[in-house]
Amino acid sequence: MTFLAPFQGRGFPAGGAPIWSRAAAPAAPSDSLLASAVEYAVDAGQRAVLFWDAMRQAGNAFVEHEEAGCPPVLFFKWDMVVDGRHLPRPVNYALVRIRAPEGAPPVDPKLRPFVIIDPRAGHGSGIGGFKSDSQVGVALRRGHPVYFVIFFRDPEPGQTILDITAAEGAFLRRVHELHPEAPKPVVIGNCQGGWAVMMLGAAQPELTGALVLNGAPLSYWAGQRGRNPMRYFGGLAGGSWPASLLADLGNGKFDGANLVLNFEALSPGNTWFRRYYNLFEKVDTETPRFLEFERWWGGYFLMNRDEIHWIVENLFIGDRFARGEIHAGGGATFNMRAVRSPVVVFASAGDNITPPGQALRWIADVYRDEQEIKALGQTIVYLLHEDIGHLGIFVSGAVALKEHTEIAETLQLIDSVAPGLYEMVITHDTGGKWQVELQERSMAHIRSHSEEAKNEAFPSVARISALNQHLYDVFAAPLVRRMANEKTAELGRQLHPLRLRRTLLSDEANPLMAPVAPLAEEVRRRRAPASPGNPFVAWERAWADMFERSIDAYRDMRDAWFERSFHATYEWLATLGIARVEAPAEVPANLLADAPEVRQALARMSEGGYAEAVVRMMILLAQARGGVRRDRLVRSSAMMRDTEPFASMTPEARQALIRTQTVICAMSPTEALETLPKLLPNAADRRRALAAVEGVAGPEGELGEAAVAMLRRIRTTFGNGGASGGNGGGQPVPFHAAAIPLD
Repeated sequence: MTFLAPFQGRGFPAGGAPIWSRAAAPAAPSDSLLASAVEYAVDAGQRAVLFWDAMRQAGNAFVEHEEAGCPPVLFFKWDMVVDGRHLPRPVNYALVRIRAPEGAPPVDPKLRPFVIIDPRAGHGSGIGGFKSDSQVGVALRRGHPVYFVIFFRDPEPGQTILDITAAEGAFLRRVHELHPEAPKPVVIGNCQGGWAVMMLGAAQPELTGALVLNGAPLSYWAGQRGRNPMRYFGGLAGGSWPASLLADLGNGKFDGANLVLNFEALSPGNTWFRRYYNLFEKVDTETPRFLEFERWWGGYFLMNRDEIHWIVENLFIGDRFARGEIHAGGGATFNMRAVRSPVVVFASAGDNITPPGQALRWIADVYRDEQEIKALGQTIVYLLHEDIGHLGIFVSGAVALKEHTEIAETLQLIDSVAPGLYEMVITHDTGGKWQVELQERSMAHIRSHSEEAKNEAFPSVARISALNQHLYDVFAAPLVRRMANEKTAELGRQLHPLRLRRTLLSDEANPLMAPVAPLAEEVRRRRAPASPGNPFVAWERAWADMFERSIDAYRDMRDAWFERSFHATYEWLATLGIARVEAPAEVPANLLADAPEVRQALARMSEGGYAEAVVRMMILLAQARGGVRRDRLVRSSAMMRDTEPFASMTPEARQALIRTQTVICAMSPTEALETLPKLLPNAADRRRALAAVEGVAGPEGELGEAAVAMLRRIRTTFGNGGASGGNGGGQPVPFHAAAIPLD
């Protein structure tokens, strides 16, 4: 410590350790401001040393992670199953199997496998299994086989998004081979991984079980005025050409750090101040969490030029997925209407990267109304969190223990849910446990989250983008590609601000960080935090809050300017006819009734027996109530699994039965009720069927008025051979009392 000699006597004792590295002397009994100031100075100085030591550790971890090739940041150990680099169409993706950790229940190969696909949006893979309380952990604790789709930092030469989709199909086929007796796997897509999941479900529906989309922006244009400005960036930049320019400067590879920089720009107060201040303020406890998160957030991956161009053109700018305009090769297109697996969507109002509108609007774009969802035999469930941020959807332990846990529980019963559009509502029951109910919703609920989805300014962006991209490809791209090479591309990547700010704090790149580690060790031995009531600590926090609010004020002004500029520019161009887009033709209102699936189902309304009658009655009750509680789904699933004639059916046959009866009840509920006696002409079968339905429904006091009215109508219908209107001697119950509320 001889370098401190000039400062001895100026706050540095002769022993060589600065005052802020020593335990503070006991203060006098007085509450003097001076004593508080000294205590705070020691505490703040010690925190500063520990803060820079944490930043040094993050820099070292970043350098080590880069040198190791940016391996997955999974908390769990794993084994390679399929390496996509060795497929006929090589890709930098791979399928791995997660090992059950010590203490976890043994994996049951007959249970439904879980396959998790992480986003390739700048970062590496592993966020879905980042910690014990995660999507992976939730599934493992229930004994499910868990597979993870990882990817490597560098793309394979020439790989495309269609190649990746084909590889993921090969991964699922391998999962089927490994679990021949298990149901189809649940496929979970996080953020941009949601696109991959839906493309798989549309292209190869025979491979997928339920699909779970967590924070997935399938409708990038959707949103609300005054919020979520990220969707304007592409339009203000003139379309997709900046992404092509960056890829050409990277010698044909797009640096994912550029995407991460865009994410960070959404919340500059948190990016540039709050997350670092949180580390400084709580450095004694926050350092492990900070370093853990930096390990994933600081790993940046690359894409081929064609990959990023495809993503921007089809999803960010073109918004073509929901319209069924993405080419799948061979003249085919990816059409979300082809998805037949149940879909669960998890979004959050606090997510500024994928707000609820972007996560949900595709439902209203793909389906005319909720009746069409039923007619097509589709089941869509969405779950909204009130305030968790985008990354919290994947990494929050609280979210894993609540929302992801309840989603996993519901997925075990999803095959028993009648087709339709539902919101999953999680509440506490009287015993303090979580209670889950699937409440029927209409398209009005979906549209309420995405008021601008049909704004003509957004379709105009696609036309301007195509024009600018053509000009860039013809005039600028040849020159940029001629100047770029792998050396200049790698230099540009190393000098990227997100990499540079981490590298410069590492021991390897910055010799000035050498004294930080020993000073930090000394501080930890002599740590003397300020008392909670110290006024200087309170003033520090007040200053931090004020400083963050000032940055947020700048952000709000910037976002407002982006929004006004975007709408002014593109609406002006549309007015001049430069970027006008023709409105899509209206779908005839009677088209659904004429659909072959609907006509076929209605023609068989009077056909069937006990199984058809029981399923139809349960659907009528659920429609009347406007939803179904999970405890009833548990009883319904048990009945269909353990009792005849359902137990002898294959899962596919049971699902087909539920779909057909749902169409009948949705399109013609009155006739569906009145034809029940034709399905059960025998009085004993009627009593048995009613007993089964009442056992699933539970006590009448828990059903609600409309469902009780429907149950009485069913009893009366059986009691008098098909006539309606009575309730066992009471007053007639009007059928509209049991109707599904539209809003």
